[in-house]
Amino acid sequence: MDPNRIIQALKGTIDPNLRLAAENELNQSYKIINFAPTLLQIIVSDQVEFPVRQAAAIYLKNMVSQYWQDREPPPGEVIFPFNIHENDRQQIRDNIVEGIIQSPDSVRAQLTVCLRAIIKHDFPGRWTGIVDKIGMYLQSQNGASGYGSLLALYQLVKTYEYKKAEERDPLLAAMQLFLPRIQQQITELLPDSTVFSVLIQKQILKIFHALVQVGCYRVGDSPCQRRCSRICLVLFSPSCPVCALVFQYSLPLQLVSNTIMTQWMEILRAVIDRGVPPETLEIDEDDRPELVWWKCKKWALHIITRLFERYGSPGNVTKEYFEFADFFLKTYAVGIQQVLLKVMDQHRQKHYVTPHVLQQALNYLNQGVSHSLTWKQMKPHMQTISQEVIFPLMCYKDEDEKLWLEDPYEYIRMKFNVYDDHAFPTTAAQSLLCKAAKKRKEVLPKMMDFCHQILMDPNSDPRKKDGALHVIGSLAELLLKKRAYKDQMELLLQNYVFPLLNSNLGYLRARSCWVLHSFSPLQFHNELNLRNAVELVKRNLIVDKEMPVKVEAAIALQTLVSNQEQAKVYIRPFIRPVMQELLHVIKETENDDLTSVIQKMICEYNEEVAIIAIDMTQNLAEIFSKVLQSDEYEESEDKTVMALGILSTIDTILTVMEDHKEVYITLILVSLLFLFQITQQLEGICLQVIGLVLQKPIIEFYEEILSLAFGLTCQAISPQMWQLLGVLYDVFQQDCFDYFTDMMPLLHNYVTVDTDMLLSNPKHLEVIYTMCKKVLTGDAGEDAECHAAKLLEVIILQCRGRGIDQCVPLFVEAVLERLTRGVKSNELRTMCLQVAIAALYYNPALLIHTLENIRFPHSPEPITAQFINQWMNDTDCFLGLHDRKMCIIGLSVLMELPSRPPAVEAVVAQIVPSILLLFLGLKHVYASRVLAKQDALTRAPPTEEEENEEIPSDEDEANESKQKMQEQPSAPVGQEEEEDEDDDDDDDYWDEDGLEGTPLEEYSTTLDYDNGEDEYQFFTTALLKIQSNDAVWYQSLTAPLSDDQKKQLQEIYSLAQQRRSAGVKGQW
Repeated sequence: MDPNRIIQALKGTIDPNLRLAAENELNQSYKIINFAPTLLQIIVSDQVEFPVRQAAAIYLKNMVSQYWQDREPPPGEVIFPFNIHENDRQQIRDNIVEGIIQSPDSVRAQLTVCLRAIIKHDFPGRWTGIVDKIGMYLQSQNGASGYGSLLALYQLVKTYEYKKAEERDPLLAAMQLFLPRIQQQITELLPDSTVFSVLIQKQILKIFHALVQVGCYRVGDSPCQRRCSRICLVLFSPSCPVCALVFQYSLPLQLVSNTIMTQWMEILRAVIDRGVPPETLEIDEDDRPELVWWKCKKWALHIITRLFERYGSPGNVTKEYFEFADFFLKTYAVGIQQVLLKVMDQHRQKHYVTPHVLQQALNYLNQGVSHSLTWKQMKPHMQTISQEVIFPLMCYKDEDEKLWLEDPYEYIRMKFNVYDDHAFPTTAAQSLLCKAAKKRKEVLPKMMDFCHQILMDPNSDPRKKDGALHVIGSLAELLLKKRAYKDQMELLLQNYVFPLLNSNLGYLRARSCWVLHSFSPLQFHNELNLRNAVELVKRNLIVDKEMPVKVEAAIALQTLVSNQEQAKVYIRPFIRPVMQELLHVIKETENDDLTSVIQKMICEYNEEVAIIAIDMTQNLAEIFSKVLQSDEYEESEDKTVMALGILSTIDTILTVMEDHKEVYITLILVSLLFLFQITQQLEGICLQVIGLVLQKPIIEFYEEILSLAFGLTCQAISPQMWQLLGVLYDVFQQDCFDYFTDMMPLLHNYVTVDTDMLLSNPKHLEVIYTMCKKVLTGDAGEDAECHAAKLLEVIILQCRGRGIDQCVPLFVEAVLERLTRGVKSNELRTMCLQVAIAALYYNPALLIHTLENIRFPHSPEPITAQFINQWMNDTDCFLGLHDRKMCIIGLSVLMELPSRPPAVEAVVAQIVPSILLLFLGLKHVYASRVLAKQDALTRAPPTEEEENEEIPSDEDEANESKQKMQEQPSAPVGQEEEEDEDDDDDDDYWDEDGLEGTPLEEYSTTLDYDNGEDEYQFFTTALLKIQSNDAVWYQSLTAPLSDDQKKQLQEIYSLAQQRRSAGVKGQW
């Protein structure tokens, strides 16, 4: 491969006039053998211009990301997609670490991304040599080689960040070799505070952090389509509700014994405690956090804080970490805290500390509040920390003022974005104060007295008043639980908060609104105070000129309306201007919190929403379009979250309109025609939004637009919505395979809401069947396959007697073919069987004929006997109400067949006992639902009791559930599994899921309607008919019954007669 040809093409990509031709040249060349290794040669060559090297690095990164992993041909195709040739891959593996060592920073960043992708796919299987290579350069005396090898080692460790603990063995084996080396290296470098030395120290700390900190893995195989991973990791929440990312914390104790950890803790303590060169104070304050000395401290604090949080509290760890937690608390916690108290004092004395370092130090102290050892050390300093560190952080500052005046919209974004760097210390300070006030009795009274003195003093600095209100609002939840304080809070609002709602300082008006939001659950004794609060907040929303005030007022108004029934009454006459102003503020600020506010207001005032529904929806659609078309959309997670909130709000409007149609007709005296016109206009607006998402396409919004489409089809389906079915089919064919379960409610509507239109055009049914067939034959997963089978069952039942005889055999063949392949779950197996059972109910002769004519490659025999035997074996797997009912009706039809296949004769002894078992399950289902209704009616309101979570100074906070888990003795190996299996055998049929119904029961069928088939009457009628017409067969069916079963059969006869006489269903 000629390097000069590639260099010229890469140079052309930088020139706008030559870019198109250059890109065409590269696209024609990248599949040629030796192209990728030539790119790497260009990247590391000092003879090539730097912009060309950068372009080559980006191109190689994209190639490795797309084409390194071996890929199979798509289903139905035989041509393999392009992969980088193995010879080229080997050349890159042999040279990429050297490339990282030799390259400048901006190019190196691209190569480290390449390295991680290669490690992910090739280590340890194809590339064990990476360990030897890193080890060789780690021992090098050359500084660049050592630093480059650390970057490579970091990529190795980071590759295993998302692996389960049991999958980390290759990494742990490598780190047995590397961990002692990097520990020795950082120990030797600690006295050296030059830039390069500290840079290496920082990189070693990042490696150690990645090794001992969070590990997480995704549930399921599908990649996350939402941009939420960063948020999840910042929160360190147990799981992400959006992308199903589950966090599993794993400390490799086999690598870090107590002795080794002690050495590392000494290193970390030294890094945090050492000074920063004085010359750094000459650098602009905004740039100081990026200095390597502060970054090194930041990573050291990250490590110790997370170790304390996750593994350092004996009451909050699982059994395997209890010994380590006890050792950590007694050996390290106090010594580290002593250093962090020095950091607090430095900040208190106005010495510079970066926001991240201060935030992590506060977080560590927060953890220390729970433990007597650390609290005893912290206690003498807590009042000083509260009043001279925490309180100033919670006050309005110069930087807040500057941002408010120069860019109020950015001020709003910053204040509502808890992940923003500027918010970190304030959030951590607030959290520490709340924890200490809640757990240690000395803290709350002193802090409340301190704040009260500030509020009482008319000459207090307004910024201190802001801080005092910030503190009190942060403690609102605790104060409302304390008898000593809760009765004083109304007076506090009246005396100090209401006057500041009229302050000439915008930030005090905003803070006062926030305080009212925090105290919105307060039980007002004086109704006039509540009225004043609502009126003042409403005025700040509608009249105030400052946008940050409007945002806080909007949130405060909604929480008052939601928590105070009388506030809802006060606002009702003003709901139109309130909602219009809310929409205006959302449009101006694009603040996601306000989409939640408007949703809740819509639900609170659903009867008033009809009049303004069209205007609201149109405004929201315009805001949505504006967000999507903004230049920052692709780079901003905030924009994505905002857009999701808007879609959810539109969905709420549709739901409220649909749920209250009859009420609207009565209350606002509109005709059905007018309401129909409203619905039509809403549909038109929503279809524009749906079209915008599908046109781009933006896959992360598919779930929301499918929900919108569902809302538009619940009562009737317009011609435009039927056209959408074809559009969705095209999208499904391209990239919506993973979203079939989200499509299901909409597809169910197409089948059940307008069955006449469904059947009037054969294309409609063909589209739905094709989608189900593709799911059942593809790799969408068993959950999606269950939904596809359910939809086929719904079609058969919905169209019974409607002439779809040509379709039913296709449906049956699709599900039975799926059963011939491996099925893991009972749910999928029974759901596939249920489609055939529905076909039996639809037309018994048609099903038997279909079964007799189906042949699968693995067996030349008809599938009839296999189907019936599988059905009989799985009758105890039919759970919930609908599935049991369907099974009973199907078995009743089966035993009544005039021409019985031999397979039915063979299982005659199982049929009626299976039906009786199903009826027994139904009895429990009906009974549990009656009890649930009674419980809902008789459930007493919660009593208000004072909660005291304070702990004495010489005690630790206890986590009772964790302690119980730790105290439980472990079962002998194998015994626990055996016990679990026994329990499963006995209890599965009566578990909560079996009684409460299956998730798929929400997709109703004609059997589930009030006028649907009654299973008791259907079965008894069939059995009595057999008794009259075929005594021999009746004897065969009932002869195997025990005395208890015969008694149960008589009870079913009696109940069927009672239900027939009363004309009721669903009761026992």
